[in-house]
Amino acid sequence: MKRRTFLAGLGAAGFGVVASPAIVRAAADTPLKFGVLTDMNGLFADNGGKGSVAAAQLAIDEWGGSVLGRPIELVSADHQNKPDIGGNIAREWYDQNGVDVILDVPVSSVCIAVQNFAKDRNKMFITSAGGSADLSGKLCSPNFIQWTYTTYALANVAGRAMLQRGGDSWFFVVADYAFGQALERDVTDVAVKGGGKALGRAPHPINTADFSSQLLTAKASGAKVIAIANAGSDTQNAIKQAEEFGLMDGKQKLIALLIDVNDIRSVGLKSAQGLLVTSGFYWNMDERAREFSRRYGKKMGKPPSMMQAGVYSSTLNYIKSVQAANTKDPAAVVNDLQGRVIDDAFARNGKLRSDNLMVHDMYLAEVKKPAEVTDSYDVFKILATVKGEDAFPPLSASACPMVTASK
Repeated sequence: MKRRTFLAGLGAAGFGVVASPAIVRAAADTPLKFGVLTDMNGLFADNGGKGSVAAAQLAIDEWGGSVLGRPIELVSADHQNKPDIGGNIAREWYDQNGVDVILDVPVSSVCIAVQNFAKDRNKMFITSAGGSADLSGKLCSPNFIQWTYTTYALANVAGRAMLQRGGDSWFFVVADYAFGQALERDVTDVAVKGGGKALGRAPHPINTADFSSQLLTAKASGAKVIAIANAGSDTQNAIKQAEEFGLMDGKQKLIALLIDVNDIRSVGLKSAQGLLVTSGFYWNMDERAREFSRRYGKKMGKPPSMMQAGVYSSTLNYIKSVQAANTKDPAAVVNDLQGRVIDDAFARNGKLRSDNLMVHDMYLAEVKKPAEVTDSYDVFKILATVKGEDAFPPLSASACPMVTASK
């Protein structure tokens, strides 16, 4: 990148100034800063946390540790799943610490807080863990990218599959915050369009230990499908308790709308076997995924989650576009990303649309039975690959102002 130094306040014009070698060296030594903002110790730590930091570092190391002749520095912080804390960290990183891009960020309400600062400061924000479809819908913004999944994709893939298996009446156990509400809405829409109906809902606050009230209400509803619309340890606790209430083997079918390998390990195959799953990545789905997962496993001792693989992919492709655009300017970087096909260890047939949603292949999977498992982490059977254009909503249906303004 070319840099110029201007002489001012001398009462004359036309003085050309050449930067000293020391200034040039200082500019070249100034790092580009990447920040992984995540949940280090709470209910989303298994699928994000230190694993997301490791995934970002793998991408940086794979590229060589520098871009545009400048070193890349990685920092991380714990937002504790609170929008005010996440927003304050983002503001400090952007305003005082020189962070150029924020990555990961589980919890959609925290994403909204960070997204506002990214837009105001003209800095980049790419979420791998924020799932509400509204983030790239009505709340979209030029400097924000939703990379890994959305509530619409989760609903559209596994929800349709459950309808095809006769699940035409639904009851929702819902995390009462932005992600859970969006997931309930999107699944309800899929169910109604498919000829089904929603019989009711039982909300719960984030980080709930006791789901007995919600599950008993769901059981009493008589719904054929009990949909767990939450994530992390909330999902794990709900499934464990659903087994205690006899909901895993009866006529009613349970579906956990967002569940990953680490969740299955925590719940146990006996409880989770047979659950339908939507995922954007599975560590054992092909050789490219396995190769990345082996490198990740050397750092973390286990395979990556979908979100952690998304952090790796978004970090690597961001670096590629900074290099290609020859600048870290968000508009130029996003423009380059929108012109690429994203095809790596995480994504297949990926394309960043004008609403800044990265659309890519998704997968319908089923949790294996204990007798089918030879590797304790190999817990999914991939049942179907769903092309990105079928998994995600069409751009014509987007509520993103950047799209609707151009119509």
